[in-house]
Amino acid sequence: MSATTMAKMAYENPAQPIRTPRATEYEVFARVTRRLKQADARSDFVDLASAIHDNRRLWTILAADVSLPENPLPAPLRARLFYLAEFTQAHSRKVLLGQARADILVDINTAIMKGLRSEGTQG
Repeated sequence: MSATTMAKMAYENPAQPIRTPRATEYEVFARVTRRLKQADARSDFVDLASAIHDNRRLWTILAADVSLPENPLPAPLRARLFYLAEFTQAHSRKVLLGQARADILVDINTAIMKGLRSEGTQG
C-alpha cells in the first residue's frame, strides 16, 4: 500500500480517533511493553531480542528528545528520563547476554505509562 493511499484512508475515516502526542506515546510504550512481557514469559529468545531492540529504539528516541534544550519538560524530569534511558540500554545488554530478566524493563515502562496516563487526565 502506498503512502498516498494510506494517507487518503486516514483522512477519509472520520470515525478514526484523534490522538494526542501523549496518547501516542502511551500506545507505543504499551505495545513494546506487552511484547517484552510475552517474550520474557515464554523464554523465546528471538522474540525477546526483537522486543528488546524495539524498547531500546524507543528509549534512544526518548533520550534524544529530553536532551533537546527546547524540550518543555522540567530539567529534573528530563534528567531522570535520560538516566532511565541509560539504565535501560545497560540492562538490555544483560538481558540479551542471559544475565538478567526483562521484568525491570517492563516495570520501568509501566511506570512511564502510568505517568503518561495520569498527566493526560489533568489537562
